[in-house]
Amino acid sequence: MKWLETHLDTTPAGIEPVSALLSGLGIDGLVIEDEQDFKDFLENNRQYWDYVDDKLLKEKHGLCRITFYLPDDEGGRSQLAAVQSATAQVRVQHPEYGTLSLSFSNLADADWENNWKQYYKPMEIGERLLVIPQWEHACAGGRVPLILNPGLTFGTGSHATTRLCLTALEAHVHGGEKVLDLGCGSGILSIAALLLGAAHAFACDIDEKCIGVAYENAALNGIGKDTYTVRCGDVLSDKRLQKEFGGCYDLVVANIVADVIIGLAGHVRPLLKTGGLFLCSGIIDDRADEVADALRAAGWIIRESRSSEGWFSYLCQ
Repeated sequence: MKWLETHLDTTPAGIEPVSALLSGLGIDGLVIEDEQDFKDFLENNRQYWDYVDDKLLKEKHGLCRITFYLPDDEGGRSQLAAVQSATAQVRVQHPEYGTLSLSFSNLADADWENNWKQYYKPMEIGERLLVIPQWEHACAGGRVPLILNPGLTFGTGSHATTRLCLTALEAHVHGGEKVLDLGCGSGILSIAALLLGAAHAFACDIDEKCIGVAYENAALNGIGKDTYTVRCGDVLSDKRLQKEFGGCYDLVVANIVADVIIGLAGHVRPLLKTGGLFLCSGIIDDRADEVADALRAAGWIIRESRSSEGWFSYLCQ
């Protein structure tokens, strides 16, 4: 089925009345983009990010947009005409609602789910790994294949922080290890550790949907729940989760953000066996020194430092 993806630009004052107007015309399922909501999200979730791309900030600047979808047929185009007529009248009566300009593009069902996949191709990482999207066919060529469908979570192997961690795992997982993955996203790091020879991995993330995604990716690689455990919770505050972790890990991995790594620095040691390693990444370059100082203050020795594309990882003992 084909659709019309329709955008209606307005102002903060116009969001509610224009949404009500559309609902009165039988159009629901609205997607509302409000610059203030975006700013509030960034302000209230600082613990989860260190860097916001300038391009994204420019895209959101001054933006109040209502997006909705109409079937690309006679009925849908009739609804679109009704919207154009109604908004033309409202524009005159309420200039404070902004331009109320309409734009639309054609969209097929498959576009919604599959267009992004064209940008995600098999990737050789380090000396041993080959990350393969589920929908691609690739010859591993002697490498360890890691089949992945990231869904809507973080972790495809394409981001520098993930590649830094995979490279370190490749060098330090030799067989039989017990691994803890804090902030697992798609599960790529813990699954990679198991494929490289680790005996068991425990993974967790604050986002509940990561549980299903990580287990599905594990299954794609022939890994079952007998060697892989995934849970949801905040690694810094969830006492139940912390108790379930247990201990005696050979390696703890945290590909998160600087503030969480700083918060974890004093809590990871009891999870490790003597001589165990703490691999942390997701550290933007202008906070790299701050994180390194916090790690050293917590008693860690930084054995290896890696960097790529403005991001850092540290392997600590």
